[in-house]
Amino acid sequence: MAGHSKWANIQHRKGRQDAKRGKIFTRLIKEITVAAKMGGGDPNANPRLRLAIEKAKTHSLPKDNIENAIKRGTGQLEGASYEEIRYEGYGIGGAAVMVDCLTDNKTRTVADVRHAFTKHGGNLGTAGSVAFQFKHCGQFVFAPGASEEKVMEAALEAGAEDVIASEDGSIEVVCAPADFHAVGAALDKAGLKAELADVTYKPENETELSGEDGARMQRLLDALEALDDVQEVYSTAAIAEG
Repeated sequence: MAGHSKWANIQHRKGRQDAKRGKIFTRLIKEITVAAKMGGGDPNANPRLRLAIEKAKTHSLPKDNIENAIKRGTGQLEGASYEEIRYEGYGIGGAAVMVDCLTDNKTRTVADVRHAFTKHGGNLGTAGSVAFQFKHCGQFVFAPGASEEKVMEAALEAGAEDVIASEDGSIEVVCAPADFHAVGAALDKAGLKAELADVTYKPENETELSGEDGARMQRLLDALEALDDVQEVYSTAAIAEG
């Protein structure tokens, strides 16, 4: 995707996520519960749990909620048992879409996801149909105006794979998922605060959409993100503003 719209796209996505604060709390609690169930309740020995807790704190999830979610995951408290499931498909203009869910009812979830795709002009595909179009990685994005030299020095020394400067002035750092915490700590130590920091699935190539196609794609993404069982939606779509 052309660099000029990367920052606008990131701000747009972040704004939409912040607007869904209540739903974010539910998703954070689910992720903490599953992370603790899969890898134990000690965040120092469980990178996925550590990341989930950090994300929860960023969104001001109360400490009691975090602790109770861990206890549910480790079996100290009763609660729903969630299963991880991923759906893949295509949106407008062939843009790839990957939907990660945590559910206690797969039948309900697949019906909801399929309905969202169909209603908004997309197609639900088979497992593996689009996953190859994404790179699993740690990602840090800095606002225009950050020092490229400082970011590059701190990130690369800590083991980052790449530092990408966009035409709009934003800077992106990409690292292996396993190096996310080390790179993040190095950036913090250098006094560099990323606007976005997460372990994510980054599109290898992006599909630029604008006008009505962009609006239709946004409606599809919004419909998927609104589903209760959906944790994350990844897409190769780059939707132009306006």
